Amino acid sequence: MYSLFFYNLVLIFFIYSVAGWITEVILKYFQYGRFINRGFLIGPYCPIYGWGAVAVTIISNLFSKYDSSFAASFLISFFACGAIEYFTSYFLEKRFHARWWDYSEKPMNIHGRVWIGNLILFGIGGMFIDKVFNPVISIYINSFGEEKLKIVSIVILVVMATDYVFSHFIIALLKEKVESSEKDKSEAIAKEVRYLLENKSVFHKRIIDAYPELVFRTEKVKARIERIRTEREYLIGLAEDKISEISDIMEERQENISKNLVTTRNLQKSIIDIQDEIIRNLSDNEDIREENAELFKELEEKKKILEERQNLLFGRDREDYF
Repeated sequence: MYSLFFYNLVLIFFIYSVAGWITEVILKYFQYGRFINRGFLIGPYCPIYGWGAVAVTIISNLFSKYDSSFAASFLISFFACGAIEYFTSYFLEKRFHARWWDYSEKPMNIHGRVWIGNLILFGIGGMFIDKVFNPVISIYINSFGEEKLKIVSIVILVVMATDYVFSHFIIALLKEKVESSEKDKSEAIAKEVRYLLENKSVFHKRIIDAYPELVFRTEKVKARIERIRTEREYLIGLAEDKISEISDIMEERQENISKNLVTTRNLQKSIIDIQDEIIRNLSDNEDIREENAELFKELEEKKKILEERQNLLFGRDREDYF
């Protein structure tokens, strides 16, 4: 009984892995205008879709006794497939120092690994898997007979396991090339790695072609990004200090220019007017005494400017300027 269920899951895994690969190829053809063999494995299948379908199938069967509605299928698929995509991205980045997909610029994303648009599609797709496709596939699988189903399942497992081992060595080589690269930018690393793999087999080159948007996350790139960020903040702070300093200097010069733009004749007239006003305001009134103090202060400032001009004009006919 359990072995039969296991063989059913193997075929479900394989069928949806192939279906996912076909979907990816079609979408990337419209995006890049050429055929791209998607996925980490060499064969025409993307296991992440198969694992998602298996997870939806198992969890839906477990919860069917409590709730078998379309809404329950949607939520199970939403969270189960989202978790698989998130942890697959995390594992691959930690294992091979590369971000194979990145949704950082998408709305409502989690660390760039999953985003709300994909999660909704997962929910809808899982709902169709549970309620529409699985019942039809189960009828087809059960028509095989247990012995035939066992043989087919074993063949699938052997083929995909061999593919995984071979592909793992290829990706390990990719990791080695990335870590030995002297470049400090993801795009430069990708270009260098692509060049280094040109003399390898077609299987080596296809992993780069399969993910044109591949972003490398080596410690060197991370350090470079952090250094750029720190330098940028330092330069911004330095520029702000310089701008503030220049602004203060310009303000002071503007004030001096404004004072010196007053003609000598007008300056003398202003001094005389102030003196006349002080004389008129001579009084015992306390408020007027305070006003005279301000006038005296202004008078002294203008006299000082006048004296500075006289010093500058020493040796020339001063009467021409007064």
